[in-house]
Amino acid sequence: QVQLVESGGGLVQPGGSLRLSCAAAGSIFSIYGVGWYRQAPGNQRDPVAIMTSSGTSKYASSVKGRFTISLDLAKNTVYLQMNSLKLEDTAVYYCNVQDEVPGTTGLRDYWGQGTLVTVSG
Repeated sequence: QVQLVESGGGLVQPGGSLRLSCAAAGSIFSIYGVGWYRQAPGNQRDPVAIMTSSGTSKYASSVKGRFTISLDLAKNTVYLQMNSLKLEDTAVYYCNVQDEVPGTTGLRDYWGQGTLVTVSG
């Protein structure tokens, strides 16, 4: 129903920057929150940056001051600006949108296909 298409991943040297994009297509009832998650080899899929419907952003301690999440409603796109990249940032990054289910208090999760970020040098 709702599809999230990610782009922007790639290979970057330590200290470099990348911007990930997540474009949404489909009908969203009422957005609850958006976020970026990542999964490195042998690890769980963990939250990196989350933005609530109120516009408040939260970041994992490992990326605070380096990553910024933003939302452009006009373009139906979520971004993750990543600066001062480190080797440990290497992972597959997934975008997420939580949509309120009509007539309920529940939420529906939508996920992007994942985009690989490799920090090496």
